[in-house]
Amino acid sequence: MSEIIYRIIDEDDYEALQELWLSQEQTRRALNPIDDSKEEISRYLQRNPLSCFGAFDGAELIGAILAGHDGRRGIIHHLCVREEYKRQKIASTLVNKAEESLRNEGIQKIFCVVFTDNEQANAFWQSRGYGRRNNINYRNKSLNEKIPTGE
Repeated sequence: MSEIIYRIIDEDDYEALQELWLSQEQTRRALNPIDDSKEEISRYLQRNPLSCFGAFDGAELIGAILAGHDGRRGIIHHLCVREEYKRQKIASTLVNKAEESLRNEGIQKIFCVVFTDNEQANAFWQSRGYGRRNNINYRNKSLNEKIPTGE
């Protein structure tokens, strides 16, 4: 293993992102063929050019975070680290970089959505200071019949 390099990811990293996401069961569960298509991820990266980061071991993408904002609140999407690289503070470094970027853009509060049964991820986010909200219901509605509304 060489030194891990962190950098902003861009559209050219899409195939590596897909490979990374598909390698992890918990991330794979969160993907859908529309929102996570090359076109939509490219659009997301264009809208959020400074807050999405990758961790690279040489040329291999071994971790990534997609983070963005709507001008008011930040949101973290798809934090993912290859299994063999976990417990090396890669996820923490990616979150730090995303938080710093969002802070620099004037964002004061960030949220993320985590599956309730993903104990490892929930423990990670709790350790990072992300509290669990018990007073709201997360609701969604699909505006595209190809994307399920949810469970």
